[in-house]
Amino acid sequence: MAGSQGYGSDGARAARELRAQAQLHGAHNYHPLPVVISEAEGAWVTDVEGRRYLDMLAAYSAINFGHRHPRLVAAAQRQLERVTLVSRAFEHDQFGPFCTELAALAGMEMVLPMNTGAEAVETAIKTARKWGYEVKGVPANEAVIVAFEGNFHGRTTTIISFSTDEDARGSFGPYTPGFLVVPYGDLGALAEAVDDRVVAVLVEPIQGEAGVLVPPPGFLTGVREICSARGALMIADEIQSGLGRTGTTFACEHEDVVPDMYVLGKALGGGIVPVSAVVSSSDILGVFKPGQHGSTFGGNPLACAVAREVIAMLSTGEFQERSAKLGARMHDRLSGLPRSAVRQVRGRGLWAGVEFAELEGREACERLAALGVLAKDTHGTTIRLAPPLMVTEEDLDWAIDRVEEIIR
Repeated sequence: MAGSQGYGSDGARAARELRAQAQLHGAHNYHPLPVVISEAEGAWVTDVEGRRYLDMLAAYSAINFGHRHPRLVAAAQRQLERVTLVSRAFEHDQFGPFCTELAALAGMEMVLPMNTGAEAVETAIKTARKWGYEVKGVPANEAVIVAFEGNFHGRTTTIISFSTDEDARGSFGPYTPGFLVVPYGDLGALAEAVDDRVVAVLVEPIQGEAGVLVPPPGFLTGVREICSARGALMIADEIQSGLGRTGTTFACEHEDVVPDMYVLGKALGGGIVPVSAVVSSSDILGVFKPGQHGSTFGGNPLACAVAREVIAMLSTGEFQERSAKLGARMHDRLSGLPRSAVRQVRGRGLWAGVEFAELEGREACERLAALGVLAKDTHGTTIRLAPPLMVTEEDLDWAIDRVEEIIR
């Protein structure tokens, strides 16, 4: 694959020029590794210099099915030849089937499609508030939503208002009211916080950005019970954890919990187009009337066509099974790393947070990139590993061998 974009022997110079352009003209809201990718296929990517890397991040789970999966590319190409956008001013032939199929996958009744994960979270917030006023009977403008410390649900002004990450929150006030934040995993604190004004509890079944934190056993069950007892909605943000990543279709399934609302995104677009959605019951999403919420691109024909193929691929259970099986192997190997170098390994399925004893996460990722493995750091000494679900056992072992190498 190397050189097919015309870089050839000038790849090193092209890499320098492309990075310089990005740094000069692109706002510095990210701190990417010094890798300039030009091609990708499956679990592997190639940079402009012709070097290949195993992708162990999968775009924060947006590439669950690998780069350019043939079924997803074919679905996109078929739709590109027909119609890509009509806005929601008109119906199109992909919308109804998409909503029906996604609702069935989630065991729900209705779907409200958007584009990005943050848009879907905003939609869930609006849904919960409207439901709270019109169904639960909370006095106007008094609705409260409870979230958890360490959360990551996006970076809009409303969402950062209940973030505890100062990098995401600092210097962006004034903040949106109507939120309470309690410690993640603390059912006692949650029970104390949920009063008659609380319309919803927004929870990540596993906190990804915080370092792939898995809550204590029974936590999700407890959240479900508290919400049911107090008449509040349980909203599960499964944007990163859902759609096969943890070895089940949804991470809530590990405790046999069914939330009132799923918030989905990332992998739903197959790594081709941004697709997100809120999935819930008709009693909840039915609060919306025409004109009260929308998106020009949300639920567009191209997005629906790709997402329908994603849903079809998940419906066989193949990817969930691969995630569970290979995830067990990955965690077994990572757990065998010396505790003098690795303080803790967390996660489920093909998703792991590796917390080093002393090595900074950024440095670890730079060392791994030099060895041909792409990962991403988060919060100091932790890196995240989340390969595409179609990664081979051999490639996975090779990547973990490289992790062993950087700590030796």
